Amino acid sequence: MNDLQNKVALVTGGTGGIGSAICRRLAAAGARVVSTYRNEEKAKAWASAQDYEATILPCDVGSYDDCVRMAAELESQVGPPDILVNNAGITRDASFKKIAPEQWRAVINANLDSVFNVSHQFVNAMADRGWGRVVNISSLNGQKGCFGQTNYCAAKAGIHGFTMALAQEVARKGVTVNTVSPGYIATDMVMAIPEEVRNKIVAQIPMGRLGTPEEIASLVAYLASESAGFITGANFSANGGQFMH
Repeated sequence: MNDLQNKVALVTGGTGGIGSAICRRLAAAGARVVSTYRNEEKAKAWASAQDYEATILPCDVGSYDDCVRMAAELESQVGPPDILVNNAGITRDASFKKIAPEQWRAVINANLDSVFNVSHQFVNAMADRGWGRVVNISSLNGQKGCFGQTNYCAAKAGIHGFTMALAQEVARKGVTVNTVSPGYIATDMVMAIPEEVRNKIVAQIPMGRLGTPEEIASLVAYLASESAGFITGANFSANGGQFMH
C-alpha cells in the first residue's frame, strides 16, 4: 500500500517507541520520512537500524529559532513536508505540592510550545499548496487527568485545543488537523515501570492489555492518507477502553 508515495513526512521525536512505529508505517506507505532528534549518537544508531532510508535532523522543538533553522535544512535536503506528526514529548512528574517551576516549564515547552513552534514553519505552506496532514500526538491523561501530572496533562489537553482551532482555519485549504490520544502503550518507557505497578495499570484497561506502538502508527497513517480527507478537528482515543467519552 503506497498511498503516500512522493509525500514527505516529518515526525518529531521519531526515534522513540511510538515515533519509530509511526516512521516505519509512513515509510511502508511510500512516504519519505524525516525525524527530528536531540541525541545525535542515539539518532544515528536508530537511523542505521531502519530498513528504509530515514533522514534525521537535529532540532530542539521547544525552541522556535531552532525550528526555523530545522525547517530551512529540511526543505533544502528533502523538500517541504506534506505530513507533519507532532510526536515529541517528555514527562517531569511530581505532585502539585512538590512540582518546581522548572518542571512545569520544561513539559509545557517540550510538549505544547513545540506543537506551535514546528507547525508554524509548515502549515501555511501546506495550505498554499492545497494539501496537508497534521497529526498531533496527545495522551489519555490529557483527557482524564492523572495524579502527579498537572504539567503533562495541561500540555496534552492544550494540544487538542490547538488542533480544533487550527483545523477550522485550514479546513477549506485541503489541510486536515487531528489529534491522537494514546493510552498505555508497550514502549520501553512503559515496560520499565515495575511489573507490579504495570499490572495494576493493565487491570484498569477493559481490553486487559497494553496497546502496541504499531496500533497507534496505523491510526496515524490513516489520518495522513487521502482517505481521511473529510476528518478534521477530531481527537481519536486509542486506549483499550480505559477512558470513554
